[in-house]
Parts: sequence; structure tokens; C-alpha cells
Amino acid sequence: MNTIFTRKISRRDFLKTGIMAAGMVAVKPWNAIHAMETDWPDGEQLGRNCTEGLLHLRARPSEGSTEISKIYEDAVVVWLREVVGEAPGGALSRNWVETPDGYLYAPSVQPVKNKPNKPLDQIPQTSTGPGFWAEITVPYVDIILDKDMPACSFWLRNTERPRLYYSQVLWIDEIKTGDSGQVLYRVNEKYGNCGDLYWVPAEAFRPITDEEIAPINPDATDKRIEVNLNYQTLSCFEGKDEVFFCRISSGDKYDANGKATDKYSTPIGEHHPWEKDISIRMAGGSTGAGYDTPGIAWTTLFDPGGAAIHSTFWHNYFGTPRSHGCVNAKPEDAKWIFRWGLPHVSIDPGRVSLNDFSGTIVDVIDLSK
Repeated sequence: MNTIFTRKISRRDFLKTGIMAAGMVAVKPWNAIHAMETDWPDGEQLGRNCTEGLLHLRARPSEGSTEISKIYEDAVVVWLREVVGEAPGGALSRNWVETPDGYLYAPSVQPVKNKPNKPLDQIPQTSTGPGFWAEITVPYVDIILDKDMPACSFWLRNTERPRLYYSQVLWIDEIKTGDSGQVLYRVNEKYGNCGDLYWVPAEAFRPITDEEIAPINPDATDKRIEVNLNYQTLSCFEGKDEVFFCRISSGDKYDANGKATDKYSTPIGEHHPWEKDISIRMAGGSTGAGYDTPGIAWTTLFDPGGAAIHSTFWHNYFGTPRSHGCVNAKPEDAKWIFRWGLPHVSIDPGRVSLNDFSGTIVDVIDLSK
């Protein structure tokens, strides 16, 4: 069982340290890139500790049961199944992950797989130059900065061992073979990048195809997305027919100190999307400032303050408010919504910006208001 401890940026750390961390990154030399992690456990379904600390592996799906061991940040375990147990004090979810050795609280475990890929021989050409969209299909992968200079992204400046994670989608624009013969891709985020370039083992990435992002039922009229903040759900309607349903996590109701707050609220009312991105780096934002996250996939921005429906890899607590104003969804759910909602976004260039009201309405409902 892998129990490597690492440190990555958190939204809370961003609020605490702000710009004070500028220039603190220690840039490793080019030859510091190592082979991709290969000692993850064998299993069709795996789980990653996606918290910023340790989890307690329990003998039963209950916080009060015997602790078997401690599972540290980014450790990967075999995910046998999800079961219903006892909710820890103050929590809403009763879901636990059963592993061969015990139980972990499910909201803190990201469902992942280990599906390495055959690297491409060359980078395809697009209307904006060489490059392609690719999804990470392994639990995580370490990165290294391209140049011997401080990073400009806060998440890189404040991370001892920068990593990318399963289901993130990035733009790849160069390919290179290292001294050891390992094929490496260069990540150059197409949207939201402040200038950072970094290299990653190519086996971690699966190229995204035109077919998998083809529009879903594009001829349907009267499409509408309804987000229910009370039930933490999202539904897609074609007229009166509900054609899709999932659980989400909307704006958190508490701040970093556990005090009730409205500053992270997801804006209620009917919204017209103003931008859709296959992937984007998100940083700052008035709906709960204090975040910097790369490779956020299947993003539909619907509020001027930055609120969006998007894929989420940093928690598995869907059905409970957890965001800084956005609508967090499982990667597969966010992708379906992205493909179904109007307008359609083609793989080249991977973004649509709207200046009218032609996009599918996102109606955020709070029954308590």
C-alpha cells in the first residue's frame, strides 16, 4: 500500500498566504524527471486519498470502529465497492469505500483507475498550431517545470511536489524523449495559463477524440439545466422531460473557521452561459476568491463572478455543499452536461465564448429563499 506523503495547494492555504509565497518554488533540473509511478495496487477500480492529510482505515464503516492503519495524502488503494455505514460526527454522507484491508470514508477518496497509454509519435496540427487535448488516466503523475525560473501559478509556487491527477484534462503542445528513453509531453494550458510550461510522462495521458465530445441530442429544443441547492442535485430537461440527473456540490455554507457564511454561495436565478471550455485553469474569482487549480475539465461558466459547472477531482463529497460558488460534478457527469448543453464546443479550439443568450439556461434554485 502506497503511503507517500505530499503537500499540495489548498484553497484555505491560498487565503492564508496569498502573494507572500511568490518565488518560493525550488525548480528541479531537467534530469530530475523520473519514470511514472508504477507501484500502485492492482485493481480495476482504485481510490486515491484526495484530502490534504491522512485518513483512518477502519475495521468497519464507522468512525468509532478500530483503526487498522493511517492512509496518507495521495495514497492509492484498491476500491472493492461503496457501502453505507455510519456518518462521522456532523457529516451528511454515510458512504464508505470497502478496500481489501478495511474501510475509508468515501467523500475523501477519489475514484481512479490506472490505465497507462501508448505515447503519440508526433503532435497533431490544429487551427491554432500543434497540440491536442488529453485526459489523465492514472491516479496521479509528477511534473517538472520547463524552464529554470520561478513558476507564475500559485499552485506551483506553493507545492513541494507538483502533481496532476486522474480525470484532469490538459493541452499538450510538444513531445520529447528524455535521456532515459521515456517519452514526455509538454503541458501548456491553453486557457487561463499565466505562462507556466511543464513536462509530464506521456503514458499518463489519453488523447481526447472528436467522437467522445460529440453533442448529445443537438436537435432537441427547450433545453434547461436546473441546479437545486436544497437537494444538491442537477437535472437536465428537454421541455418537461428530465433526461439527466446527478448529485453535485454547490457553494459551501461555512468558511475556513467553520463559521456560517454567504460569500461562497452559488448565485441563484436563471443564468445564460457566457463561456464553455474543454479545460481551463481557474484562479481567484469573486464567488469565493482564494483558489488556483489547473486542468479543470468540462467547464460551463454561467455567472459573471466566475461560477461554473465543472468536473471535480479534489473531493468525492457530492450531495453536500463544498465549493467556492461553482457547481462541482463528477467528471463523467460534467462531461455529459458539457456535451448536452448548448452551444456545442468542438475539439478545435475547445472553447466557445457567447455574447448573446443562445446558450442553455442554467436555473439555480434555492427553495429556502
